[in-house]
Amino acid sequence: MHRPESEGTLPLLEREPELAAAAHAVDALCGESRTGGLLVYRGAAGLGKTALLSEVRRLADGRCAVWSARGGEAVTPVPFHVVRQLLLPAFSTAGPAGEPLDARDLLGGRYEIAGPALGIAPPGEQHADPQGVRDALDELVLRLTEVHGPFVLVVDDAQWADLETLAWLASFAQRPLGAQPVLVVVAYRTEEAVGEAVRHLHTLGMAAKLVVSLRALTADATAGLTRAALGEEADDPFCREVWAVTGGNAYETVELLAKVRDAGLAPVEESADRLRALGASARGQGLIARLEELGTATTRFAWAAAILGTDISLDLAVSLAGMSHEEADECAERLRAARILVGTDPLEFVHPLIAGAIYRAIPSGVRTAMHGLAAWAVTRSGRGAAAAAPHLLEVHPDGDAELVEQLREAAAEHLAVGAPDAARRCLERALTEPPLDHVRPIVQYELGCATLLTSPATTVAHLRAALDTGHLDDSLRVDVVFRLSQALIHNNQAGDAAHVVATEAARAEPGPDRMRLQAAHFLWEGVQAVEEDGPGRSRRLARTAEGITGRDNTERVLLMLRAFDGTARGENAEEVVQIADRALVDGGLPAGIGWTDAAWGFEPPALLGLSYAFADRLDRAESLFTEALRAFEISGWSGGHLAFAHALVGYVHRRRGRLADAETYLRESLRLADRVGDGLPMHWDAACMLIDTLLARGRVDEAHEAAERYAFTTPYSSSIVIPDAPSVRGRLLLALGRKREAVAELEAAGRALTSRGRHSVVMAPWACDLALALADEDPDRAARLASYARDRAERFGTHTAIGIALCCAASLKEDRESRIALLGQAVAHLESSPCAYERAAARIEYGIAAGFPAELSCGLELAESCGADGLARRARTALEARHAQR
Repeated sequence: MHRPESEGTLPLLEREPELAAAAHAVDALCGESRTGGLLVYRGAAGLGKTALLSEVRRLADGRCAVWSARGGEAVTPVPFHVVRQLLLPAFSTAGPAGEPLDARDLLGGRYEIAGPALGIAPPGEQHADPQGVRDALDELVLRLTEVHGPFVLVVDDAQWADLETLAWLASFAQRPLGAQPVLVVVAYRTEEAVGEAVRHLHTLGMAAKLVVSLRALTADATAGLTRAALGEEADDPFCREVWAVTGGNAYETVELLAKVRDAGLAPVEESADRLRALGASARGQGLIARLEELGTATTRFAWAAAILGTDISLDLAVSLAGMSHEEADECAERLRAARILVGTDPLEFVHPLIAGAIYRAIPSGVRTAMHGLAAWAVTRSGRGAAAAAPHLLEVHPDGDAELVEQLREAAAEHLAVGAPDAARRCLERALTEPPLDHVRPIVQYELGCATLLTSPATTVAHLRAALDTGHLDDSLRVDVVFRLSQALIHNNQAGDAAHVVATEAARAEPGPDRMRLQAAHFLWEGVQAVEEDGPGRSRRLARTAEGITGRDNTERVLLMLRAFDGTARGENAEEVVQIADRALVDGGLPAGIGWTDAAWGFEPPALLGLSYAFADRLDRAESLFTEALRAFEISGWSGGHLAFAHALVGYVHRRRGRLADAETYLRESLRLADRVGDGLPMHWDAACMLIDTLLARGRVDEAHEAAERYAFTTPYSSSIVIPDAPSVRGRLLLALGRKREAVAELEAAGRALTSRGRHSVVMAPWACDLALALADEDPDRAARLASYARDRAERFGTHTAIGIALCCAASLKEDRESRIALLGQAVAHLESSPCAYERAAARIEYGIAAGFPAELSCGLELAESCGADGLARRARTALEARHAQR
């Protein structure tokens, strides 16, 4: 239901530019171009924003669908409240052929993700990712355009819209709206917007085609309204006094003129001295005095309506006011006659200014008590704890254990629909109640879980507080410690993450909990960029994993970690694969260690997939990483998790030599990561992989641009980056011709990695690149580095590693025969490798060295199929040179 505005019945004066812009936007939407857009109207209360929105609806009426919603001061804490008003009518509107629309058909695979937020599907058991919900709502809007054609979305009083709706609108506004047949029109009060709402509204303003800051009416416009309402006989002194009383506020002007009519006052100078008294009755204390004149029962009913806010259920108002339906009907009728309420069931206030004035007039103690009664009434009506939460938040703390449980239940519902901020507010309020001693750490744990995706630093504080209480049972304590370590990793504190699980493992009794903590310690130590005793940790991990069969998930995680550690150390790849295989169940990830399982997180399966990738088992790696992508998409995890999955899939394409596909996935990974925040761990991996891919494509300038965009330089992430970040930066510096800086970077990479016992020449190709950089000025050292790389490659035993090392050794040989022989061996190995780019590079170098045009042509064809533009240019140049020699 839309709130009617009496000024909508009068001419919209001094709004000609705004109306022209609205008309143009509606014409563009409904015309042949079907061009959408975003309009924003803002200003102080009462300046006519709602009247403008009514005019937009009138302009669009009969030409396209129009769905409207508005925020409400009392329901701001209700997640997705405005989204539901805005989009749910679409489900009850018949399609173009007159057939009913099915929510599952409209939402498709996103039904379980967006359905709970829209209130049309029960919440799932997992926490919904807010970004995933926003993406699902985006898709729903686009699907609705296919069903209904162009349409208009109108949001009034956006300053009071729930933050979840504002976040979605701000996100949706970042899309190219002009290319979509959707016109979004938003109006808000500038003086009422606070906190995060300001940021979201600013984003909307930046994206809008038109932003209008409304001003008060001039004296001439006020005179025009006065004569339109009261007749041309209204004289100038009377009109000037109307303007003086209202200050040109459109709402107050219309209300005053209505009261003049009701009072039968002649619009002449002799009546002007009565205007101030009439105007005062429309606002503030004058309004409250007028309300009190309607009687105690009517005042109590108006208070109940103000507590409930918007879309006021008559049954709830009756319950809250403590009266019969008959008495409530009489009260509602008196309030409608007094231009305070409108509608029947649900009821609405004529204007938010009236609702706000009545709400603030309720005595503080009474207001708090009524919120408590409202929470009880809402819960009793079956609407659930989440619907009661706005009222629970307003109740004074009183050590009420039941209220704590209601707030916890509401928080769980909020998390399930993708509203972690709303959950946080409930749990923070529960802590102030306060909860019982044994419940307090559980609330703090739940609070930490609620903020993990949005504020890892806040999560750390809450989880540390939960540990400090000393009231956690052992099993929950282990969960808290593990979640704390995850938050520290997400907050770029890898060393602290390893320390916290090590400390807890030391105090735990022998058994499954201690084994899980030890596995977590190995995990976080292993993913640190720097550690004190890498070889020692590797030895401890090897001893722990020796002989285990993978009988439970802790053992399976240990095997995954052992496989990755062996990969990084450059141990025999076949043995690494055997260890990795023991971590699987029937060739797949075990239940409980899946990509979306909370018990272990996504890191163990990611490390497992990377172990397969570097062992030349790219089919298994691709299967695992594609599964990750699908799992995150199905679960609606559209933030950092999905970004990381795109990076992993992209990196498999890079390893296979599908460089164009790799670039596509990696750029999408960075786009998704950019939506979450700046400088996050996921940025490091995706940026590093993209730079490596662009260098392989021969696009050095683009690689440099990506490095600059994502600050790909020291200090590096506290967690390891795949492939090794300093090695890739050294390669980039070489490509840019900055040899001295490149040598320093690669030398530092070598020292750091070898001190940790990490010798993988594929994961960290520093040795080969450094050998090439030193070939001219220090050939002996270059030869030693090439020998080291070849030795380590042969120990690892993959065709890819050996082929790369042989190419490096060949490049240092001065005599042609030795170079040809080594390159021939490299090509032979790489023919058995799944890495097409490395194979193309070897064949081209072999063709150049041996003078084989056929080999060059094969290398050129392979380089072109890989998208390796730089290699292809090198091959063409060599072929042209040979043709010229002939």
